[in-house]
Amino acid sequence: MVNKLVWAELHKELSSKNVLLIAVSKTKPLGDIQELYDLGQRDFGENYVQELEEKQAELPADIRWHFIGHLQSNKVKYIAPFVHLIHTIDSFKLLEEINKKAEKAGRVIDGLLQMYIADEDTKFGMDEKEIIRFLDYYEAQRSRLSHVRICGLMGMATNTENAQQVAQEFTRLHNFFIFLKDTSFLGKDYFSVCSMGMSADYTIAIAAGSNMVRIGSLLFGQR
Repeated sequence: MVNKLVWAELHKELSSKNVLLIAVSKTKPLGDIQELYDLGQRDFGENYVQELEEKQAELPADIRWHFIGHLQSNKVKYIAPFVHLIHTIDSFKLLEEINKKAEKAGRVIDGLLQMYIADEDTKFGMDEKEIIRFLDYYEAQRSRLSHVRICGLMGMATNTENAQQVAQEFTRLHNFFIFLKDTSFLGKDYFSVCSMGMSADYTIAIAAGSNMVRIGSLLFGQR
């Protein structure tokens, strides 16, 4: 069940801070998503390709779908025709496949590089050196990778009640985001998304500099 009051409060709070709210709708029924859509929510995040593909076919066409789960290269073709933003680019192979399928669909797909900041083996992503190496490759290949655009970073903090640790992890990501924004060939205007923060830690993330948060359980309840 959608918590309309929480959505209204979050929407007001985040809008005033220029932070984009992604409603994480994984495993949630179409009716709940439609309910949030009717309130004015347009950005929704999904973790599973098949589920996203099915929902996109049934819900309003102007929803901006964000893929926020770990993405396998062989699944890109299913979401390339419509996905708004892929949050989890973490390999050259995946970048190449997104570009290939986006070109076939006649689109340019935006993406975020996933940075590993957590003290957890279950999370994915690249460290700072790997991201710099990734961007060097992207720059060298830009002429043939014209159907995928890197527009920022995404990261997930450790699942812990230690707020200081979470804040340090988010600050690390944001500091690196600012470094890349100021020094990389991508430029200040386009390299603009720092996506970090979920239901349990979004306030810490915003304090550290996040401008995009992914909220699920606060809006839809626990799975």
